[in-house]
Amino acid sequence: MTPWPAPGADVLAGLAARARAVRAATVRMAHDGRTPHVGSALSCVDILVALYFHAMDVDPRAKRPADQDLFVLSKGHGCMSYYATLAERGYFPASLLATYARNGGALPEHPTPGAVPGITVATGSLGHGLSIAAGMALARTIDGRPGRVFVLLSDGECNEGSVWEAAMFAAGRRLERLVAIVDYNKLQAMGRSEEITALAPLADKWQSFGWATREVDGHDLAALVRTLDALPLGVGQPSALVAHTVKGKGVSFMEDDTEWHYRPPSDADLARALEELGVERRA
Repeated sequence: MTPWPAPGADVLAGLAARARAVRAATVRMAHDGRTPHVGSALSCVDILVALYFHAMDVDPRAKRPADQDLFVLSKGHGCMSYYATLAERGYFPASLLATYARNGGALPEHPTPGAVPGITVATGSLGHGLSIAAGMALARTIDGRPGRVFVLLSDGECNEGSVWEAAMFAAGRRLERLVAIVDYNKLQAMGRSEEITALAPLADKWQSFGWATREVDGHDLAALVRTLDALPLGVGQPSALVAHTVKGKGVSFMEDDTEWHYRPPSDADLARALEELGVERRA
């Protein structure tokens, strides 16, 4: 296979700056909303930034976005970084992030269609997103419409049998424009993923279900961009990216720590996190 060229330094610098901004907004939202799942939200930031600022054909200003690429956040509990990415991309004003998890606010604790622009699917009950995305990809194929469908899953979500039913369906229907990305941070709500359900070798599992599969460092923006540029990974096959990530990535004291699945940041935690990210206490 001919390797794709490495993205330029200016592209990577821009993506890295976006990722820092999204991480800072995510930690602020978890702090201000007193909500859990900050670790899960931080692990997928680089993936979201690489998708929304490089790989996906989307335009938040389009009046008829029906033929643009679609995105489904199947791991709906990680929606803080999803909201922050949408705001950074221009789907809605960043000031709305302050309403997250507030009574009467615009941003609920899990994605809800109609809450803000850019969200098409309600998620949070794990194991549903891949099925929905496969249906979207099939509909586009039947209708002869352009556009790809991306779905981001958690590794713990791959415990669900519904994920593998959808995987078989997508391979059987040869949904080449469907891309599943697994945020493989190797931690779940109650412990290590391997201690709960034997996921490894995860990439081999996706490949055995008929998907063109590749593993990638989910925090290496250059590797993510090159891999996304290479899509589809196989002819007549859906593509699966197993992205190796770290829960809580970007904030040293949150990294690879199950506690941050549930614990909201304190005032001191927020200040320390923003200092590490090189961001002022209040933007």
